[in-house]
Amino acid sequence: MSYLEYTVKSVPAGPRKILYLNWPLVLVVAAVACVGFLMLYSVAGGNFGRWAEPQAKRFALGFALMFVVAMIPIWFWRSMSALAYSVSVILLLLVEFVGVVGMGAQRWIDLGFMRLQPSELMKVALVMMLAAYYDWLPARRTSHPVWVLVPVVMILFPTFLVLRQPDLGTAILLMTAGGGVMFLAGVHWAYFVAVIGAGVGLVTAVFQSRGTSWQLLEDYQFRRIDTFLDPATDPLGAGYHITQSKIALGSGGWTGRGFMQGTQSRLNFLPEKHTDFIFTTLAEELGFIGGFSLLILYALIIVFCVVTALSTRDRFAQLLTLGLAVNFFLYFAVNMSMVMGLAPVVGVPLPLVSYGGSAMLVLLVAFGLVQSAHVHRPR
Repeated sequence: MSYLEYTVKSVPAGPRKILYLNWPLVLVVAAVACVGFLMLYSVAGGNFGRWAEPQAKRFALGFALMFVVAMIPIWFWRSMSALAYSVSVILLLLVEFVGVVGMGAQRWIDLGFMRLQPSELMKVALVMMLAAYYDWLPARRTSHPVWVLVPVVMILFPTFLVLRQPDLGTAILLMTAGGGVMFLAGVHWAYFVAVIGAGVGLVTAVFQSRGTSWQLLEDYQFRRIDTFLDPATDPLGAGYHITQSKIALGSGGWTGRGFMQGTQSRLNFLPEKHTDFIFTTLAEELGFIGGFSLLILYALIIVFCVVTALSTRDRFAQLLTLGLAVNFFLYFAVNMSMVMGLAPVVGVPLPLVSYGGSAMLVLLVAFGLVQSAHVHRPR
């Protein structure tokens, strides 16, 4: 029996597929989302309709999409990878011309019923495209310079478009996740050493360009770097966000002030309390124990994704699942590092917890892809 015949005969069919879902992953994802609803209810001062209700509706839609995506065979998603990547690139190009401006950035397309952020779609589409590419490419060519250049272009082009919006945080996530997939695919380590060296040179050039005609970053991005290095230099200006964030984190202690008792968020000292800085609200109200518990839930999601990748022999499914796990890890690692002052403020939401439609829906579709790989793996 050939591998293809074995694969077709060994995967579940019809209604039985629902039984083969990775149910622990489903439950943990739902648990994290519920934490988000509670915190959005809290930061709204007990008003469920302001942020928590819209977020719950989006989650219900995304949760249904996750099940739909999971029921579709993984080979279908392999064949759709190029289309998903192409559509995402086109949407990023459309942002340049018809994008909606918000908070000084042009990142969204207004669809009427919601604002779509194409850069969120690209986070998943890029991983799909790279996984399909390395599934097609023979292993002996993985580290050949010509075949390394192709995925590099795939990564850099959307990254450039995202930087123009400007959205430094998402651009960093795209480059890091793309590099992660290349590393997992077996690209030689020497390429990554060269990239790290180039990165050091780029950082040097960024600082050297400040105040010149060829300045590489926007002024507000430089201010974020200054704030990261020394928030006390401008505590009421550029350093206000991180200063208030640290106060909220520290005041929570071990057990927190209590649900809906956080003074920093309730008295509006904490900026962006329902989006990028929602973790500080959680830490203030639920303390170290609450923050660490959320981190454990995130870690479990990563573990379940890795287990799915290790349980399948399909190269596309392996790279897709591991790539999405890397993407998810970067999501919460960058956000938590940012609000704790360990990284510059780059505007990355806390996955499944921060208020936002595009990020929520795309994440749940990504988990649907992981479930598809799990359901349709050979048994």
